[in-house]
Amino acid sequence: MVVLADRKQNRLTIQTSEIAANTTAIRSLDWDRDRFDIEYGLQNGTTYNSFIIQGERTALVDASHEKFRHLYLDTLKGLIDLSQLDYIIISHTEPDHSGLVKDVLQLAPNATVVGSKVALQFLEDMVHQPFQRQIVKNGDRLDLGNGHELEFVSAPNLHWPDTIFTYDRATQILYTCDAFGLHYCDERLFDEDLSAIEADFQYYYECLMAPNARSVISAMKRMGELGKIAIVGTGHGPLLSHNVAELTGRYRKWSQNQAKTETTVALFYTPDYGYSDRLAAFISHGIDKTGVAVEMVDMRTADQQEVQEIVGRSVGVVIGMPPSSLSDPAHDTLSTILAAVKAKQVFGLFESGGGDDEPIYPLQNKFRNLGLTPAFGIIRIQDTPTENTYQQCEESGTDLGQLLTRDRSIKQLKAFAADLEKALGRISSGLYIITTQKGELSGAMLASWVAQASFQPLGVTIAVAKDRAIESLMQVGDRFVLNVLEEGNYQVLMKHFLKRFPPGADRFAGVKTQMATNGSPILTDALAYMECEVASRMECNDHWIVYCTVYAGRVSKPESITAVHHRKLGNSY
Repeated sequence: MVVLADRKQNRLTIQTSEIAANTTAIRSLDWDRDRFDIEYGLQNGTTYNSFIIQGERTALVDASHEKFRHLYLDTLKGLIDLSQLDYIIISHTEPDHSGLVKDVLQLAPNATVVGSKVALQFLEDMVHQPFQRQIVKNGDRLDLGNGHELEFVSAPNLHWPDTIFTYDRATQILYTCDAFGLHYCDERLFDEDLSAIEADFQYYYECLMAPNARSVISAMKRMGELGKIAIVGTGHGPLLSHNVAELTGRYRKWSQNQAKTETTVALFYTPDYGYSDRLAAFISHGIDKTGVAVEMVDMRTADQQEVQEIVGRSVGVVIGMPPSSLSDPAHDTLSTILAAVKAKQVFGLFESGGGDDEPIYPLQNKFRNLGLTPAFGIIRIQDTPTENTYQQCEESGTDLGQLLTRDRSIKQLKAFAADLEKALGRISSGLYIITTQKGELSGAMLASWVAQASFQPLGVTIAVAKDRAIESLMQVGDRFVLNVLEEGNYQVLMKHFLKRFPPGADRFAGVKTQMATNGSPILTDALAYMECEVASRMECNDHWIVYCTVYAGRVSKPESITAVHHRKLGNSY
């Protein structure tokens, strides 16, 4: 292992290691990164993994993030003679993996770039220079010599539309880029400590792969035709070696469960236009939180027959505005969608912010005239999206999902046995309001399922429904305030926070607050407050049990008592 920077002084480091015969991993370790493209928080940093395969010919699989330009290129030049590099394999063109391909090509002008047709088209716009290319599709092979025969697996939408996997028959390593990865920065090269990584592994899946569960299943079916997979060379986090069967099995199980969801929404976007891909990712995550499946479709590369089938089996469609030019391939997809939608489906529309968006209001009117119901208000993008914009997108997705699952939720509540629900309803609790502020993002939730859980350290548990907007702000490491409501003086606050807020709305407008040391609002009229930090989370079907340590707090009215919430039935709050 070679470390080219002092971790204590410079939190960007490089790690190299031979992982199999004639195969070297180059891992760019980003220790302090706490967000990933604003899409979700990172508690443990991340890595960007690249690989060198040396047979009679030499191939580089993926590159690194541009922030590692000097560290990565110096390392690469120290490992191989770049003038003799034969192939650069592009798993997909997301900048964190392909951001330095232009630099590598300048040092290796004779190298042939290998990738899917879509990837090489995207790469033209990234490198702005001629390059030799080789388009590969599923099942194609490339022989590097000395037994290193590479076979390519088509894996679109994992999580970019141009994705391929690469399998080396000599070493039985499958290079998967984003799939099976996780955002976890650690000097351990492999996955020997499953307990340390499994929460981040699942969180990564839920954020990036769950919206494309059917694509995961298709890619894994193709993987099954390759033979034994000894190592999964991921693009982020540790490589999988000790737990390959276990972790790939979890992907299969999660994706099969997701695909079985009876309710599906088709989400159409244009990944290389404006902010369409990022906005779509947040909307998708919001929908996914409600248990509704999402099928994401690239409007430029989609097969029109498949688009018709997807729209036909979906209960709703969400569309990011493509470019207005009629010559753009996305317009064929838009026409197919309009021909395939049915009355009683729901729809949502968002601008992509590409500077030449298809007008959104005429499309809204067309859908309404066809008998479709809007699930959320139009999302306008007039400037560079902020964290508030992305929060609005996620909450819009959640609103859509809740609209679609409303009848199902009522049926589930009615399924309780009468005596059982009455008995469970006798469990009483207090009344609390959770408030949080994280950068530009804020959230609040009325809570009653709150209990002290430990003495050392002082800790509480809170049950948070998966489809609550605040759930995204209660990840491990997040801080918030738990406000205790006062008996006889809670109705005004409870009524306010029980309101259904539109996506992106300010939950604290008209409410007296003051700031806690952790930056979250304290409700001035609360009986007491506690400052908390999320330590761990446990999944419980339709809720997360969030365990939090308590490190500060005070009581404003020592003579008063906590508001108590009594229920009659256990099938609701």
